[in-house]
Amino acid sequence: MARWGSTDFQQLKRLQKKMEKLQSGDFDKFCEEAAKELAARLLGKVIRRTPVDDGVLRRGWTVQTESEAQAGGNPKNVKAYAESLIVTKVGSTYEIEVINPVNYASYVEFGHRTASHAGWVNGRFMLTISEQELDAQAPKILEKKLMKFLGGVFDGN
Repeated sequence: MARWGSTDFQQLKRLQKKMEKLQSGDFDKFCEEAAKELAARLLGKVIRRTPVDDGVLRRGWTVQTESEAQAGGNPKNVKAYAESLIVTKVGSTYEIEVINPVNYASYVEFGHRTASHAGWVNGRFMLTISEQELDAQAPKILEKKLMKFLGGVFDGN
């Protein structure tokens, strides 16, 4: 009868434990953290791109209401505000809503007629351009974050 040799199943057992750790790991939490990080990066880009007149529109990105933006109080920093945003899961997609509650934000974003209705003021597209930039950067950001997450699962003992 042929002899096949000896087998050590310890590595397979360690792999099984790591896979169980990955499965029990909070992947939803990882996805929510990733969504909040992307939202913070988007806010950073759009705030820098937002024109400053009296600062209300710029402050509007990190407050809940227009009156908070007008009060000129101490708006939250971008990262803290992004952490406070709610992430919703729709099917297999995670969504986070970034808004500016200032009533004229859409006019600055997309443009508007002049007061005399004789001309047109071009939009600044601060959010649109920032979204496009982030769309191009997101795969690299998410890959790095995912590799760190997986590294924590598979590199640890």
